[in-house]
Amino acid sequence: MSVRKNLAVDRTALGHKVRYALGHPGRIPPYVRRAARDRWLALHHPDHVSYYRAVMASDTRRDPEGAVGSRTHDRWLALGAMQFDYLREHGLTRQSRMLDIGCGNLRAGWRFIEYLDAGNYYGIDISPDILIAAKRTLTDQGLQAKLPHLTLTRDLTLDFLPEAHFDVVHAHSVFSHSPVEVIDECLAHVGRVLAPGGFFDFTFDRTTGTEHQVLREDFYYRTETLTGLAARHGLMADFMADWETRGHGQSKIRVTAG
Repeated sequence: MSVRKNLAVDRTALGHKVRYALGHPGRIPPYVRRAARDRWLALHHPDHVSYYRAVMASDTRRDPEGAVGSRTHDRWLALGAMQFDYLREHGLTRQSRMLDIGCGNLRAGWRFIEYLDAGNYYGIDISPDILIAAKRTLTDQGLQAKLPHLTLTRDLTLDFLPEAHFDVVHAHSVFSHSPVEVIDECLAHVGRVLAPGGFFDFTFDRTTGTEHQVLREDFYYRTETLTGLAARHGLMADFMADWETRGHGQSKIRVTAG
């Protein structure tokens, strides 16, 4: 199923907000609560990582699956399968050594862990709360013998990881919640940890109009902005058009070493 959005819309524009509210009145109260939380957290957590850790702590307390963007368990399963199937079709093998940036509560991660050879999955996240939920998913799926790594991080310098080690690096719904300086930090360092012939796939919320953000949680970028950042760090970036036919709603870019 293909999900098409108006890629030119600016979600911060007053006209868009009014039209959206009129068309979706039931979403007004949740948005108001989210905006109030945004203001409160912004006062207490001025830097982005601390802010988003607090967002994830709040969301995970209510529902770990909802915290990673899945309103129902069936959708949680479907989105995880979507990510797994796509990578299987686009280069992931059982022998691949995989780094999963923003692994969350292992929505897709448990499938990767199950498929990959033991010890070949390395998941990182900025949220300790969601990593606790990830351990619960790992236990529920009975995958302890696969010895995955689950590590808390505060930045995306990847400085604690070995050079030229990972065949596949993956970041799903991470850059859609990241300011451009966080994305730039990741692209500046990911080439160091990529093995020869390896690749880095990431999704993002795409706009063809003005780049913008909704509160401090959702960021919309033009494709050329992100491919340009990759090129600045000696990386080649390809837009993965076939991903948009999968029904996720975000877009995907693949980065390889130049």
